[in-house]
Amino acid sequence: MAVLDKYLPALAVQPLTTLLETYHVHLKIVNERATRHGDYRPLPDGSHRITINSNLNPYRFLVTLVHEIAHLVAFKKYGYRIKPHGIEWKMTFQKLMLPFLRPEVFPTDLLPVMARHFKNPRASSDTDSVMSVALRSYDPPSDKIYIFELERGALFKAMKGRTFKRGNKLRKRYQCVEVATGKMYLFQPNVQVQLYKPV
Repeated sequence: MAVLDKYLPALAVQPLTTLLETYHVHLKIVNERATRHGDYRPLPDGSHRITINSNLNPYRFLVTLVHEIAHLVAFKKYGYRIKPHGIEWKMTFQKLMLPFLRPEVFPTDLLPVMARHFKNPRASSDTDSVMSVALRSYDPPSDKIYIFELERGALFKAMKGRTFKRGNKLRKRYQCVEVATGKMYLFQPNVQVQLYKPV
């Protein structure tokens, strides 16, 4: 799969190509989706489809692709009744990621963050704010800012251009009110948003 050269760290291309071929995976690289980085689906003909967002940096692309392959491998090994992000998936994800957790694949500043995350991987790398911020440091520059960097009371755009006002920090998340409706929402600290600039 020569196409993977464009998306993955060089030393990850061959082992992941082998995994995709072994499990008969149709890999589809798609435009950015706001709610997910990738997903996995079994197909009626017995093959499998994985979709990954095209805008991910190589390290997030690698983590996302292995995350989705882990779903496939865990379901094949333990059956389709297991929880999608339960203990069987976590063990499978850890095992599949282990060969990649080395300085030839990941930058040395990411390795301790990855090692901590993979002691107990979460359903999404975005819910681990330390890992999310570390991975995003390898994204191209953008005009977005993290919620945790905003001052209380600051206005920002999120969720398809809706305007919110940053409120108090609760235990882990930030309480924000949608300006148009007065409705309250909770945001993870590592969500990237755009500062509101009045016209």
